[in-house]
Amino acid sequence: MLNLPQFKAAAVQAAPVFLDTDATVDKVCGLIREAAGNGARLVAFPEVFVAGYPYWNWVMNPVEGSPWFEKLCKSAIEIPGPEIRRIAAAAKANHINVVVGVNERSRTGIGTLYNTLLTISDDGRILGRHRKLVPTWAEKLTWANGDGSALRVHDTSVGPLGSLACGENTNTLARFSLLAQGELVHVASYIALPVAPPDYDMAEAIRVRAAAHCFEGKLFTVVSCSTVSPEIVDAMSATHPQARELLARRNSAFSGILGPDGRVIGEPLIDEEGIVYADIDLSRCIQPRQMHDITGHYNRFDVFDLRVNRRPLAAAQFDDGPADILNRLDAETDADLNAFELTESKS
Repeated sequence: MLNLPQFKAAAVQAAPVFLDTDATVDKVCGLIREAAGNGARLVAFPEVFVAGYPYWNWVMNPVEGSPWFEKLCKSAIEIPGPEIRRIAAAAKANHINVVVGVNERSRTGIGTLYNTLLTISDDGRILGRHRKLVPTWAEKLTWANGDGSALRVHDTSVGPLGSLACGENTNTLARFSLLAQGELVHVASYIALPVAPPDYDMAEAIRVRAAAHCFEGKLFTVVSCSTVSPEIVDAMSATHPQARELLARRNSAFSGILGPDGRVIGEPLIDEEGIVYADIDLSRCIQPRQMHDITGHYNRFDVFDLRVNRRPLAAAQFDDGPADILNRLDAETDADLNAFELTESKS
């Protein structure tokens, strides 16, 4: 018998403590407690909320922005690490599923960063680490490409849960890859982008993309977007005064929760900080799929063939040979070193 979850979801719209990792993690844990205290069993955070977005890429040239890149590298986190352990502990203590965006630093390349979404279960386990597949436009000055290894839907207490970062929600193939795995709850994490072209309505663009995924996939989407704090504006305009006007543009952030018909449930947040809540009943995903189930009966897989490479990428592949040979060589090396040390001590 099919028993689908009913639960309250929360979408955070807020700014990080800019490039202050510890303070931002404190803010994350506080917002987790607040959302759980209001009955939410899933809380979504914005893209790279820990601990900030590289707005300098849009208002400075690459040379001018390079010192800011260094600051971002130093504030970025490794996964696993103490920052994520704190967030996971907060998720477990408050019995809530968490999706949060972070700047992830490569363990083997201190100048390589990833725009990463972490999915954490309500018992504090890290279920997934998805690195944004392609940084958007000026973001290419900051983040490396991710791979498909974590393009996955996770089995959680609130149902099959997937997530994508910002512009990835425009990528039809990425979205279909999640739908094909049975996704019923989608988290779309964004940043406020007031520096877009003058005729671009960021808030509406976010809503349209979420509505498309909901209507096509007959599922729920939880949209979480960051805001631009006065702290960020001051930091960017200190050397580039034109940034103040650019970053003050309205209609740059949208957070809300949308249903399988593509419509917003309740009132979204536009530009202002806060948390949006909505009650979700996954049974609402059934009847619309009688008409359109694009990963099932309403498709032609004899005509279309999507293949997804989920092999993790690495800088190099090391073949160390059979373990028994390695152990013997290690023992011989240790013996040689010991003999050398003994000889040296006698001479």
